[in-house]
Amino acid sequence: MHSPKTFPVPLIRVEETDSTNRYLSDLCHKRCVGELTTVSAHYQTSGKGQRGNSWESEAGKNLMFSLVLYPSFLEARRQFILSQLISLSIKEELDTYTPDISIKWPNDIYWKDKKICGILIENDLTGTRIGRSIAGIGININQEKFLSPAPNPVSLKQITGQSYDCSLLLERIMTRVREYYTLLQTNEADAVTNISDRYARSLFRKEGFHPYVDDNGEFLARLVCVEPDGRLILEDQTGTKRAYLFKEVQYVLPALP
Repeated sequence: MHSPKTFPVPLIRVEETDSTNRYLSDLCHKRCVGELTTVSAHYQTSGKGQRGNSWESEAGKNLMFSLVLYPSFLEARRQFILSQLISLSIKEELDTYTPDISIKWPNDIYWKDKKICGILIENDLTGTRIGRSIAGIGININQEKFLSPAPNPVSLKQITGQSYDCSLLLERIMTRVREYYTLLQTNEADAVTNISDRYARSLFRKEGFHPYVDDNGEFLARLVCVEPDGRLILEDQTGTKRAYLFKEVQYVLPALP
């Protein structure tokens, strides 16, 4: 196990917690917590996912962690760049172990049509700026069976047949997060362009027409772009462009055996 003294960012390891996001948020209310401080849990009893979902994870098999940023240099309207840099850091690390990793808008990480990572980011605004951002991340690493009704989970071990050192993966991911975040702090305009371009190239279903569903039903569309505020722009088969905020549209995924 890697010593927190040699870890690239401040690290707190906990054996068990209901939610690393809640643990870190409570800690921030109690005392001064350094930027990029990361809380990693061996077991999480009620981890939160997007849309109010829970995150299934067998004890000790996967990565469950949260990190805190204080990006007060960023305007609130630019908060999506944080989602982009965190999802990119994870995607690019997983790329080193297997091909076919992509980012499913806004920030799920997929292998082919299966979900390997979920990210939940909670931002606290201070006026027109972002005062604090806590990102909670769950990555399926060594779990071999999934029992929950989640439709399409997959782990790195299921993909490659190999086991992995979760501590080492966490170290490498946080090194990437720190590098992207430092770039954003020191050269915001260039970093935003670089991160946004990399994110665009990493998107799930970035080519061709695919099925989606919104309040009006199912339709086929191609991905045009993701705007700086995080809106997804699709173009349907009639050539009509459709703009969606998070939760306003869903991907229709193939039924898996």
